[in-house]
Amino acid sequence: MTDIKTNRYTSFLSYFKVHGEIIAAAVSGILILVAWILSGHISHTLWISILIAAFLIGGFFKAKEGITETYQTKKLNVELLMIIAAIGAASIGYWAEGAILIFIFSLSGALESYTENKNKNELQSLMKLQPEMATLLNEEVVNINQLKPGDHITVKSGERIPADGIIAKGDTTVDESALSGESIPVTKTRNDEVYAGTVNLGGSLQIEINTFPTETMFQKIIELVQNAHEERSPSQQFIEKFEGMYVNIVLVTVAVMMFLPHFLFGWSWTDTIYRAMILLVVASPCALVASIMPATLSAISNGARQGILFKGGVYVEALAKLDAIAFDKTGTLTKGEPEVVDYYIYPDHDIGYVANIIYAVENESIHPLALAMKDWAVTERGRQSDVVANVEHHNGRGLSAQADDITWMIGNADMVGKQDAEQILGAMKTQEKATTNIFVKKGPEVIAVFLLKDTLRQDAVEAIRELQGFGVQTVMLTGDNQATATSIAKEAGIDEFHANCLPEDKVNYLKQQRQRGQQTAMIGDGVNDAPALATANIGVAMGAGSDVALDTANVVLMKNNLAKMVHAIRVSKKMNAIVKQNIIFSLAVIGVLIASNFLQVINMPLGVIGHEGSTILVILNGLRVLRVD
Repeated sequence: MTDIKTNRYTSFLSYFKVHGEIIAAAVSGILILVAWILSGHISHTLWISILIAAFLIGGFFKAKEGITETYQTKKLNVELLMIIAAIGAASIGYWAEGAILIFIFSLSGALESYTENKNKNELQSLMKLQPEMATLLNEEVVNINQLKPGDHITVKSGERIPADGIIAKGDTTVDESALSGESIPVTKTRNDEVYAGTVNLGGSLQIEINTFPTETMFQKIIELVQNAHEERSPSQQFIEKFEGMYVNIVLVTVAVMMFLPHFLFGWSWTDTIYRAMILLVVASPCALVASIMPATLSAISNGARQGILFKGGVYVEALAKLDAIAFDKTGTLTKGEPEVVDYYIYPDHDIGYVANIIYAVENESIHPLALAMKDWAVTERGRQSDVVANVEHHNGRGLSAQADDITWMIGNADMVGKQDAEQILGAMKTQEKATTNIFVKKGPEVIAVFLLKDTLRQDAVEAIRELQGFGVQTVMLTGDNQATATSIAKEAGIDEFHANCLPEDKVNYLKQQRQRGQQTAMIGDGVNDAPALATANIGVAMGAGSDVALDTANVVLMKNNLAKMVHAIRVSKKMNAIVKQNIIFSLAVIGVLIASNFLQVINMPLGVIGHEGSTILVILNGLRVLRVD
């Protein structure tokens, strides 16, 4: 029984810690409503007591926050400004107005805290996606912190994968939406990599762990999101610096206003102090301070849901200001894996039999070109046969083998003979350019040629077109030769390209862009792209890229999908537009309220509603970034 009571008490404290501000604001509002309803039916002392309770309950969190921050920074802040204004109103007999000020201020503060908590909750929800326990092959259940590279675990159908690893046994489909933002499951088989936090939708798997639990892709995502929440955009940094100076100016002005109008305009002391208190309320920069952070946090959360990880608000803000985006080619614009795009086999040879020979020979190699040839063979094998091939490797040239008492060669023109290679290429009459050519020689005769190419990603062309629609120049920086670069750039619709680029060439190009005042992003995935990612105004890494690229980049596209870059810029533009709206609106409201106070056309309640209402509106406006599609 004691444990149950303890658990309930702990749960209550946990709930109050999260929702305490909104509860306090609600109770404060209810007390004010009760005081208003009973104002003609209870004693003045009791009426004031109810309003004092509204003061204390509604103002507790903000007063604590203001005092703590002032003590730590030795600077005054908006929270203290509001508390002083409320106390000032009460001191001249405006108890209800002071209480209403506290209520609306606490409500806007609770709403801002809700925005921050919403982002924290999304992060906590993300953290919960990674299981805490894993099952070893002997069915022993251990904490994931005990796992290390080389361990083998089992994951049943429907379970979340607890750690990064390689499938040692089994075939399945995996829901990777938690990492990539894509809802379509991905097919996985032996030797494919799987990630912590993703869901095994198929059969049971045996997985060999290949990273420590603290180094998984999932943990990197969590760290990136945590760091992003702590970063401040340039606009936010400016507002925070401006806030301290502005608060001091307001307090000095209010101090002067508490006596100057009495002597200058002949106002009564009550009117003079009353107008000074209203000025204290309406001149406070609450709405201005709240103009940026809720919108920035909403943008970071929106991106995280879509598989876009921003390492700070500064990068969210900067994306909308890009003049150009430079792309690496291999693995960024293209798939990074060659595939057969065309082939020609002399008509008197059976395609199925040739495919069987190619499969048997290329199956002995792990070279990317061999894997591409094997993939072609798998789709073309018309009949199955147990071809036994004794394969010999010829480094840099190809493979040879004895099969069915015939010598076969699969390789480049140097291996099969350049004259025979040119002859079969002439018979092919292909339109494909910038390809790698692999020839098949049967005995003394070259019987087939295959054209292989690193093909464009399906999403690349559309993404580039949309980026250009934003007014962003697209540039390709590649280490490939001129012919290959020309072909890919034309196919992708790239505005400008530079071939034969070494890592330092990419860096020099980006430095030149900076010197011309151009804001340029670099998108890459390899170790060789890391210097360029660090040099660019914004470095963007493809999620499947190298660890160095992921660590160096400012933004990570978890799914290797350039359409995510389009979404990131769209979110950035929306966030910047909303921030501008908020700043202009909040400054306009402050200006109107200050002028109205000097003209004596507003009272304390209207000043409170106008000022704190504008704060609530800018926070709600900032939350709209969450809805950007």
